[in-house]
Amino acid sequence: MPRSDRLFDMIQLLRDGRLHRASEIADTLGVSERTIWRDMATLMASGMPIEGERGVGYVLRVPQTLPPLMLHAGELEALRRGLHLVAEGEDATLARAARSLAAKIAAVVPAPISDGEEMFSGTEAARAAPHLPTIRGAIKARRVLQINYIDLAGVESHRDIRPLQLDLSLRIWTLTAWCEISRDFRSFRVDRIIGLSETGGVFASERGKRLKDYRARLNAEG
Repeated sequence: MPRSDRLFDMIQLLRDGRLHRASEIADTLGVSERTIWRDMATLMASGMPIEGERGVGYVLRVPQTLPPLMLHAGELEALRRGLHLVAEGEDATLARAARSLAAKIAAVVPAPISDGEEMFSGTEAARAAPHLPTIRGAIKARRVLQINYIDLAGVESHRDIRPLQLDLSLRIWTLTAWCEISRDFRSFRVDRIIGLSETGGVFASERGKRLKDYRARLNAEG
């Protein structure tokens, strides 16, 4: 049995809230008690609220109600890379959370199938990173942003925008927004934003200027 499957089965056994001895779990899973001791230490180090010790037994004090996730290799790689990017970002709170989550995932899944962390270490990602916390906060609070932007032709413009959504594809962060100057939706590469600030204004969910309106237009255009 793969170790990740065994750790998952151990958590399932402990979910009843009762005390389980290592020998009992070992018999159920068909492994040695030493293996159970080692796996329990791994789960406890990852933050799982398990109490107990060798010779006494183990109990899961806080019920775990999240459903199991079956991730294929591509999904797992995407999750790892996304956490790596957030952990290296400017938002300290999110970075700590990403590192904590990455440690928990590493405790119960196989080693990375590739060393592709370089996906997030390129120049584009580095240039975009300082802007991401401000943009995320503005999207959540519906705050108007002012940006200085250089397009692919090298032309600089100054715009007030309503930030709607961040996306990442092949090292490139893009921001979908409603542009007050062009009076239309625009997509901006975050690494090409050379100046970013909040105007102090907020925007309402106004018909025709919402993310759902942008998506409806894309669907209509096929």
